[in-house]
Amino acid sequence: MATEVIETLDPCCAPIVGEAMSVNGAVTLAAKFKALGDPTRLRLLSIVAAHEDREACVCDLTEPVALSQPTVSHHLKILVDAGLLTRSKRGTWSFYALVPGALDQLADVLRTPAATS
Repeated sequence: MATEVIETLDPCCAPIVGEAMSVNGAVTLAAKFKALGDPTRLRLLSIVAAHEDREACVCDLTEPVALSQPTVSHHLKILVDAGLLTRSKRGTWSFYALVPGALDQLADVLRTPAATS
Protein backbone atom coordinates (compact mmCIF):
# COMPACT_ATOMS: atom_id res chain seq x y z
CA MET A 1 0.00 0.00 0.00
CA ALA A 2 1.52 3.35 -1.02
CA THR A 3 1.85 6.16 1.49
CA GLU A 4 0.05 9.31 0.46
CA VAL A 5 1.97 12.58 0.73
CA ILE A 6 0.31 15.28 2.81
CA GLU A 7 0.19 18.62 0.99
CA THR A 8 -0.89 21.31 3.42
CA LEU A 9 -0.09 24.98 3.70
CA ASP A 10 0.99 24.51 7.31
CA PRO A 11 3.08 21.40 7.88
CA CYS A 12 2.40 21.66 11.59
CA CYS A 13 -1.20 20.57 11.26
CA ALA A 14 -0.70 16.82 10.83
CA PRO A 15 1.21 14.46 13.13
CA ILE A 16 4.56 13.44 11.70
CA VAL A 17 3.73 9.75 12.22
CA GLY A 18 0.46 9.87 10.26
CA GLU A 19 1.53 10.06 6.65
CA ALA A 20 4.60 11.23 4.76
CA MET A 21 4.85 15.01 4.64
CA SER A 22 5.68 17.03 1.56
CA VAL A 23 9.16 18.36 0.85
CA ASN A 24 7.97 21.93 1.51
CA GLY A 25 6.32 20.84 4.73
CA ALA A 26 9.51 19.15 5.90
CA VAL A 27 11.60 22.23 5.07
CA THR A 28 9.24 24.54 6.97
CA LEU A 29 9.03 22.24 9.97
CA ALA A 30 12.81 21.72 10.06
CA ALA A 31 13.33 25.51 10.11
CA LYS A 32 11.11 25.77 13.19
CA PHE A 33 12.95 23.01 15.02
CA LYS A 34 16.33 24.37 13.91
CA ALA A 35 15.39 27.75 15.37
CA LEU A 36 14.57 26.02 18.66
CA GLY A 37 17.77 23.94 18.51
CA ASP A 38 19.88 26.82 19.82
CA PRO A 39 19.89 27.19 23.63
CA THR A 40 19.85 31.01 23.48
CA ARG A 41 16.86 31.07 21.11
CA LEU A 42 15.04 28.52 23.24
CA ARG A 43 15.62 30.70 26.32
CA LEU A 44 14.50 33.84 24.48
CA LEU A 45 11.32 32.13 23.33
CA SER A 46 10.58 30.95 26.86
CA ILE A 47 11.25 34.43 28.28
CA VAL A 48 8.86 36.01 25.78
CA ALA A 49 6.26 33.30 26.44
CA ALA A 50 6.51 33.87 30.21
CA HIS A 51 6.30 37.67 29.88
CA GLU A 52 3.05 39.53 30.48
CA ASP A 53 0.77 39.20 27.45
CA ARG A 54 3.41 36.84 25.92
CA GLU A 55 5.21 39.91 24.57
CA ALA A 56 8.56 41.50 25.45
CA CYS A 57 10.71 44.41 24.35
CA VAL A 58 14.14 43.54 23.01
CA CYS A 59 15.46 45.87 25.72
CA ASP A 60 14.14 43.41 28.34
CA LEU A 61 15.76 40.39 26.71
CA THR A 62 19.46 41.27 26.62
CA GLU A 63 20.19 41.02 30.35
CA PRO A 64 18.63 37.57 30.97
CA VAL A 65 20.77 35.97 28.23
CA ALA A 66 23.84 38.17 28.89
CA LEU A 67 24.26 39.07 25.21
CA SER A 68 24.45 42.35 23.32
CA GLN A 69 21.32 43.83 21.78
CA PRO A 70 22.47 43.13 18.18
CA THR A 71 23.13 39.47 19.03
CA VAL A 72 19.76 39.11 20.76
CA SER A 73 18.06 40.81 17.79
CA HIS A 74 19.73 38.31 15.44
CA HIS A 75 18.40 35.38 17.46
CA LEU A 76 14.95 36.95 17.61
CA LYS A 77 14.94 37.45 13.83
CA ILE A 78 15.54 33.73 13.38
CA LEU A 79 12.57 32.98 15.65
CA VAL A 80 10.42 35.45 13.69
CA ASP A 81 11.52 33.96 10.35
CA ALA A 82 10.62 30.49 11.67
CA GLY A 83 7.09 31.69 12.49
CA LEU A 84 7.41 31.35 16.25
CA LEU A 85 7.46 35.06 17.17
CA THR A 86 6.07 38.25 15.66
CA ARG A 87 7.83 41.62 15.73
CA SER A 88 6.29 45.07 16.08
CA LYS A 89 8.12 48.38 16.24
CA ARG A 90 7.17 51.02 18.82
CA GLY A 91 9.31 54.10 18.63
CA THR A 92 12.91 52.95 18.64
CA TRP A 93 12.21 49.59 20.28
CA SER A 94 11.09 46.28 18.82
CA PHE A 95 8.60 44.14 20.69
CA TYR A 96 8.36 40.40 20.18
CA ALA A 97 5.29 38.28 20.82
CA LEU A 98 4.65 34.57 20.74
CA VAL A 99 2.63 33.51 17.69
CA PRO A 100 -0.64 32.12 19.10
CA GLY A 101 -0.70 28.35 18.79
CA ALA A 102 2.81 28.04 17.30
CA LEU A 103 4.17 25.89 20.13
CA ASP A 104 0.99 23.83 20.32
CA GLN A 105 1.31 23.08 16.60
CA LEU A 106 4.87 21.84 17.05
CA ALA A 107 3.80 19.66 19.96
CA ASP A 108 0.94 18.25 17.89
CA VAL A 109 3.33 17.28 15.11
CA LEU A 110 5.34 15.14 17.50
CA ARG A 111 2.37 13.63 19.29
CA THR A 112 1.80 9.99 18.43
CA PRO A 113 -1.88 9.30 17.71
CA ALA A 114 -3.50 6.96 20.20
CA ALA A 115 -3.84 3.41 18.95
CA THR A 116 -7.40 2.47 18.13
CA SER A 117 -8.73 -0.96 18.93
